[in-house]
Amino acid sequence: MSRKLVRPRAGRMIAGVCAGLGQRFGMSVGMVRLLFLLSLLLPGTQVIVYLILWILMPNEDRYLASTGH
Repeated sequence: MSRKLVRPRAGRMIAGVCAGLGQRFGMSVGMVRLLFLLSLLLPGTQVIVYLILWILMPNEDRYLASTGH
């Protein structure tokens, strides 16, 4: 299990943000996705935060290439 905040290649549905957050914090990916979907019912900037994380979180492949693993 990866402890770095990266978007994994496996288990993606859209961009891999929820999968990366689930791996990083030791949560079920399904639970993170469910929490995100439920949060959309509340007013706020959830979609903007998701898009920002999509841009800022590196792909797993790029992260591994930059660290030399």
